[in-house]
Amino acid sequence: MESRHGSPIRLHAFNRGHDRRALRRGVSLLPSLFTLANLFCGWACVVHAMRGEFATAAPFIGVAVVLDMLDGRIARMTGTTSEFGVQLDSLADLISFGMAPAVLAFQWGLLPLGRMGWAVGFVYLTAAALRLARFNIQTNHDKRYFIGLPSPAAAGLVAATIFYFPEGLAAKPQAWLGLVMLAVPALLMVSTIRFQSFKSFDLGMQGGYRILLLVAVFIGLLVTFPHEVLMVIAYSYFASGFIGTLMGKLKGRTAEPAQAQAETDAPAEPQRRERKDAS
Repeated sequence: MESRHGSPIRLHAFNRGHDRRALRRGVSLLPSLFTLANLFCGWACVVHAMRGEFATAAPFIGVAVVLDMLDGRIARMTGTTSEFGVQLDSLADLISFGMAPAVLAFQWGLLPLGRMGWAVGFVYLTAAALRLARFNIQTNHDKRYFIGLPSPAAAGLVAATIFYFPEGLAAKPQAWLGLVMLAVPALLMVSTIRFQSFKSFDLGMQGGYRILLLVAVFIGLLVTFPHEVLMVIAYSYFASGFIGTLMGKLKGRTAEPAQAQAETDAPAEPQRRERKDAS
């Protein structure tokens, strides 16, 4: 009796436990698959850039940006974050948002500058590596902001510009503009300017239909005017850091006189009380 009914029950329990472990392994593998797809996009961008196919190479960086946002969110949603995933993500980001934009920009517009061109490309790659390393060792920071321009945003700025002007820069005077386009994001990546982070941004459930409508409008605009929409997004985020810094300084200057006035008025009240008590 026990052999007839006990064994199938144990076998059924074993199968259920095996299915749970297989499902858990599959869920933990999912974020890494997105990271590998991000890495592939960086490699594809380099390959097409070396062929001179800039209109094909640039969108791969945009796809890599989307994949980079998804892998972290999926890992947090499924509770499968790990140190291995963090390190793999950083290495993939260095290729997709460091090496790929540098090679793409060099092939697109820095070739006429010779050694100066590849030197600036190396500076960009170094800035991306420093930006990623600094981000990995930060422990106490405001999650609402990034310190320095994020490497995906910097790469998106380069990719959006090249996607808008895929013909390339053949003359040396024009190549200097390409140098500025690559050098400025490199400097901002290692700067202390704060840029808005959307990791903690929550659209909420209220007004869901309106949000879906806005998303539909955005997709329609992106399909109809892809070059213009991507340029607006890239340069708007680029400018947001400067606008936020300027607004913060203006608020600080406004708050300083009020604070000084409060500090001046604070001791006056005890003095009045002492004079009243003495009289």
